[in-house]
Amino acid sequence: MKKNGKIEFEKSSGNVFADMGLDDADELLTRAKLGHSVRMILEKKKLKQREIGKLLDIKQPEVSNLMNGRYTLFTSERLFGFLNKLDRKVTVQVSRRRKNEPLQEVVLA
Repeated sequence: MKKNGKIEFEKSSGNVFADMGLDDADELLTRAKLGHSVRMILEKKKLKQREIGKLLDIKQPEVSNLMNGRYTLFTSERLFGFLNKLDRKVTVQVSRRRKNEPLQEVVLA
C-alpha cells in the first residue's frame, strides 16, 4: 500500500509466525526450519515419493504434506526422526536466553 507516494512496509522480526501474531510462533518456526531441511535433503537425493515413504517409514499422504511444505502437520520430534533416518545428526543445545532473543532457535550446519 502506498502512502504519500511511499510504499509502507513493516520490518520482520525474523519469525513470520510471530509477525502474524500466532501464539506458538517459536515452535512453528522450528518445525518450518526442520521440515525445510528434510525436504532439501530429499530433493537433493531425487527420490520418488514412494521411495521417500519407504525411507522415512511414512505413508504417501504424509510424504506429500512434507514435500509440499506442510511442516506444521509434523511434530519437531518427528522431524528430528526424519533427519536421523537421513543420516543427519541433530544436536540440541540449551543456553541462557538474552533479552530479545527467541525462545527457540534452529541453526542449520
